[in-house]
Amino acid sequence: MQTDQLQRIWREYKDIILFVAAMLLANLLWKITVHGDERGIGEVTWLGLVVTPVFDAIAAHVTQCVYWAVALFRDTVHVNGTYIYFDSGSGSHIVWSCTPVKQGFIWLCILLASRGAWVHKLWFIPVGWVLIYGINIVRIAAISLIIEHHPELFEVMHSYVFKYAFYGCMFVMWLCWTECFNRPTADSDSCA
Repeated sequence: MQTDQLQRIWREYKDIILFVAAMLLANLLWKITVHGDERGIGEVTWLGLVVTPVFDAIAAHVTQCVYWAVALFRDTVHVNGTYIYFDSGSGSHIVWSCTPVKQGFIWLCILLASRGAWVHKLWFIPVGWVLIYGINIVRIAAISLIIEHHPELFEVMHSYVFKYAFYGCMFVMWLCWTECFNRPTADSDSCA
């Protein structure tokens, strides 16, 4: 490719390239700094510091929220600690890796790498965290509702369908940022 073609591609797709790069780098940084068995066995460390109690508390809170959400649709759901289970015998364990902390960290990195005024980032980042928290609750509740009668679908729903749907939602949130706040000041009022 010639230099002028690369420059044209950069100009046209700069924001998307920065989004993908920030997401990949944030994910890599997470994997380098946070360690623990994703099945919830053993300690969780961040930069060598044990953060298991923090993640356990967040997982317990997420479990209660998911239980409440599922109970809106099913009276066959029960909770015991961080386990959600059904009268059918199926259920799941909500562990530290089920919390929205990683996605919240990725969201922070994406917004910090995105162009736009800091005055808007100061409120848009926390709004994104709240949305990510809510999306995570809906994601786990939906998986729970599906596995009540189809436990064999857990791995597909958890590791593929809802995982990528979650990141798709984050992309849509970033698109809202880009379209509404990543413009010259004259255009930014179009979404306000």
